[in-house]
Amino acid sequence: MKILGISGSPRKGQNCEKMIAVALEIAKENGFETDTVFISTSEVAPCKACGACREEDCCVIDDSMEEIYEKMRTADGIIVAAPVYMGNYPAQLKALFDRSVLLRRKDFALKNKVGAALSVGGSRNGGQEKTIQSIHDWMHIHGMIVVGDNSHFGGIIWNPAEEDPIGMQTVSETAKKLCDVLKLIQRNR
Repeated sequence: MKILGISGSPRKGQNCEKMIAVALEIAKENGFETDTVFISTSEVAPCKACGACREEDCCVIDDSMEEIYEKMRTADGIIVAAPVYMGNYPAQLKALFDRSVLLRRKDFALKNKVGAALSVGGSRNGGQEKTIQSIHDWMHIHGMIVVGDNSHFGGIIWNPAEEDPIGMQTVSETAKKLCDVLKLIQRNR
């Protein structure tokens, strides 16, 4: 089984990519294959709402999304990390989420995949829960199974991530929960 980590931050090598690295290391320790999508190194244009993906199996916009679609299709679990920008996730991640409508239109390709969310803000209560809720909303729209960290909604970090051991524990717990649920699903197949 495979877990895909998506960093929704346009900032390369920063908090979201660090959180994804921690989460995917836990996934590897639990025997999962892993893969990544980093917005910081991907080109994802906003959706034009042209409707072409209703008829085609691909998007008419030529950028990184075709590769991202394939990674999302082949993943069993998806964990998304996002920074808080003005109370929610950044526009670059919104573009990816909007463009994922193609997967919804193509037989709900993400349905029953397990999803989890992580967020980092400038303070302990800097909008992370709202950001996680918005990521969860996207997952619900796709029919995904959404998990948290066994206590709350997911991994919540205070910037900088490496100086927030309490927050990093919530990242670890979220990754463990994602792995646990995938193992339960695999056992019951």
